[in-house]
Formats: sequence, structure tokens, C-alpha cells
Amino acid sequence: MAKRVKTEIGDIFSVTLDNGNKKYFQYIANDLTQLNSDVIRCFKKEYPNDEIPDFSELLSGDVDFHAHTMINLGVKQSYFKQEGKSSIYTTTEDILFRDTNDYGKKVGDESIKISDNWFVWKINAEIFTKVGKLTGDNRKAEIGIVIPPFAIVERIKTGKYNFVYPDFD
Repeated sequence: MAKRVKTEIGDIFSVTLDNGNKKYFQYIANDLTQLNSDVIRCFKKEYPNDEIPDFSELLSGDVDFHAHTMINLGVKQSYFKQEGKSSIYTTTEDILFRDTNDYGKKVGDESIKISDNWFVWKINAEIFTKVGKLTGDNRKAEIGIVIPPFAIVERIKTGKYNFVYPDFD
């Protein structure tokens, strides 16, 4: 029987890269507006596999991206390794996500490559704001769907997700 994975906000996880080094992310919130999914903050800096970083240094480093995912599933599938725990240093109130209903396609149709029908929200917001075309700070919003663990690993490794989703320009 699989071991139960217990995670809490503040937990820090690593992802092993193809070169053997590691990158880290921290579990920072649950977003009730997105299936009560786990929200993570991924960091840019890469560390040697045999080095355990100082968590205060790690968490004050540059953020690569934020995403919704299922951490427990990622740990069970050995995509993520639980490394420790620390306080959340920055606020989550300014993290912005985006979504559109312009994904997927009917049989025989071509998928929509550019959407002008976006909506944005912040973690646990009561409403989603329909914005249409993404402009200004809304262009910095991260894709807000719940991302499977293997796609989080792909984004950490390559900087891009490995699934088809509309862009905004």
C-alpha cells in the first residue's frame, strides 16, 4: 500500500533536472476558486544535487513561475521530493492567474492558437474578471488551470508547458 503523503503550506520540494541538479518550489496556498488546488512558487536558481540550499536564501531568490497542481500526486509519482519547510516570505495577494474557454477543439476543427477571451483572478478571489484581450499587467498572469505534476516538471526543466493551450499574441 502506498505511503500517505502529508503536505502543508510552507513545504519545500525539489525536482531533479536532466543534468542531475535540482530546482525547488514551495507550496504557498490553496486556491478554492480552482478546485482547492495547491498553488506553488517555483524558483529559478539551480542547485547541485549534493547541496542542500539555505532555505532563506532559496526563498528570497528569483521566482520563475506560479502554478496550480496536485503536490501529493507528484510526490507519489516521484516527480517531486519533499525537502523541508519554511515560512512563506512574500504575500500571495498579487499573484495573478488567467484562463480562457478557447481551448480544445471539435473533430475536424483547428485549435484556437490566440485567444481574445481571457479572464483573470487572484488566489481565492470571489470573482473572475473577464478582460477579453490581455493587456498591461494581465499579460504577466500565469495559466491558471490545474497542471499535472509531469507538466510542472517539464516547465521547470524547459521553461514551457508540454500541452496545447492558447496564447495571447
